[in-house]
Amino acid sequence: MDLESVIKVLNLKVRSGEDKLKTEVRGGYAGDLLSDVMANSKEGDLWITRQVHQNIVAVASLKEHAGIVLVQDSEPAKDTLEKAIKEGIPILVSELSGFEVTARIYNLLKKTD
Repeated sequence: MDLESVIKVLNLKVRSGEDKLKTEVRGGYAGDLLSDVMANSKEGDLWITRQVHQNIVAVASLKEHAGIVLVQDSEPAKDTLEKAIKEGIPILVSELSGFEVTARIYNLLKKTD
């Protein structure tokens, strides 16, 4: 499933990475501890987090994530958004809780297996 499809189904707001919406989402990872995300997430994952600081962009870039979903209507900090645009990392915003977003993405990806 591509990022654009996930965005439409979950009604996510795109804050950066508009040119990357055809990126394939291969899985997901939910977590706020950067060292945990670096150790356990995979390439192609859609990362669900509440963190908004610029280090999330560095981790997503390093791990080659499909994008980052910020939950509970969290908005990226200004420097985070600038870095995401520069690095080409999609940042998406959801009004839902991390629990709800994770469940919905999981169910979407299971349907496409």
